[in-house]
Amino acid sequence: MPHSIVIFGASGDLTSRKLIPALYLLHRKRRLPEETVVVGVSRSDYGHEQWRSMLAETTARFVGEEFNPQTWTEFAQSVYYVPGDVNQVDDVRRLATVLPDLEPGQPCARLYYLSMAPSLYETAILHLGAAGLAEESPGERRIVIEKPFGVNRETARRLNEVVHRAFHERQVYRIDHYLGKETVQNILVLRFANSIFEPIWNRNYVDHVQITVAEEVAVGKRGDYYDQSGVLRDMFQNHLLQLMMITAMEAPVRFEADLVRDEKVKVLRAVRTMRGADFARDTIRGQYLGYRNEKGVPADSQTATFAALKLAIDNWRWQGVPFYLRSGKAMSCRTTQIVIQFREPPHMLFSGPKRTRFDANRLVIQVQPAEGLQLHFQTKVPDAGMQLRLTDLDFRFQEKFAGALPDAYQRLLLDALTGDASLFARSDEVELAWGVIDPILAAWQSPAAPPLEHYEIGQWGPESSTGWMRDQGREWFDVCPVLKSQSL
Repeated sequence: MPHSIVIFGASGDLTSRKLIPALYLLHRKRRLPEETVVVGVSRSDYGHEQWRSMLAETTARFVGEEFNPQTWTEFAQSVYYVPGDVNQVDDVRRLATVLPDLEPGQPCARLYYLSMAPSLYETAILHLGAAGLAEESPGERRIVIEKPFGVNRETARRLNEVVHRAFHERQVYRIDHYLGKETVQNILVLRFANSIFEPIWNRNYVDHVQITVAEEVAVGKRGDYYDQSGVLRDMFQNHLLQLMMITAMEAPVRFEADLVRDEKVKVLRAVRTMRGADFARDTIRGQYLGYRNEKGVPADSQTATFAALKLAIDNWRWQGVPFYLRSGKAMSCRTTQIVIQFREPPHMLFSGPKRTRFDANRLVIQVQPAEGLQLHFQTKVPDAGMQLRLTDLDFRFQEKFAGALPDAYQRLLLDALTGDASLFARSDEVELAWGVIDPILAAWQSPAAPPLEHYEIGQWGPESSTGWMRDQGREWFDVCPVLKSQSL
């Protein structure tokens, strides 16, 4: 069946920087379904050739050496542009009459991609429904919605209700690009396709889990947006909780979308809700020095640019195992990593320097920038009696597999086109994730909020975060990053 991809907000940065390059590379690899067309829609008054010319320039810049002019010309023949404003229902109705003329045949499956400001989501969805563009006759209809999906549980629930007025849940693909990264998907393979990890992936052997998403860059020109969002909305409700769900979930019966998402939802349902003194004891909030001087940021801003949370998952597998989630702007480096810190052996046979829990076995899953795994274990130092040293084994995608790793959007766009929703969030999952974050946001705005600690740019957050971990007999794994890419 022919396919069309309709991108609303086609003149925006996401389209030129991520979506079109991903679609071009999928075309180059011959992964797109046959007879696929791309239709851009936005208020800018472009023609087909003008938009193709602009995209050729930006795509060449973003894909680098993988850009081939001949292949681009072949791809661009199926790229079209239609001026239109999603705020105007008549424009959307006109689109409904134009699309069949651009599509290679009927019936034609359509994928709508909302690459626009979140404030326009509701209007766009309602107008798509009013124009009959959500109806699946003829051909399947799917819609991809970018984050943020609401700003709290109430707005997420309202947006879900609006979406469901026009689309069935099976048609909806809420995208989080972190789930398209090769290493995140490899966590499922690591756990469920090997017999050596899953038996020890539980409270009997794991002391704690750390999930860190550190950003080296400051807020910069995004001050207006970021000050309304803060680190919890920007990173925790989506990226970090997604990584936690993948790490903590049970094995699904089969690798099918709803079965995978059922297990992820169970993790969120098991997260213990914070109450009373929990917020002061189990959360840290910080702000980098100089944040209040950023453009668009109030001089007295209390917005957190750093946060660390200690979450408990109350189920048989993880009871008593803390999950530490941490993210911040203007930190020491850019790295996303999951650390499985195992317990010490029950009895240590070998004498030597006093050991800590941090000397025990550790599995580091590095999501970016250099995707791979590192396993830490004790070995004997040669010619030194029974002196021990923590040693490591590395697995790096760059070394084991030829070619560049695909951008996350390539995998996710292809999954959306083929109807595989395994790596997309379901409506109940989004609402439950907000249910974890909302109480913390409310507590941080109350008189009982933990103090807003300040930290120097280029550090691992406030000093209190380090002391907080040490008071619990643990330490953050602060490595920038544990695996280096070949380009470094």
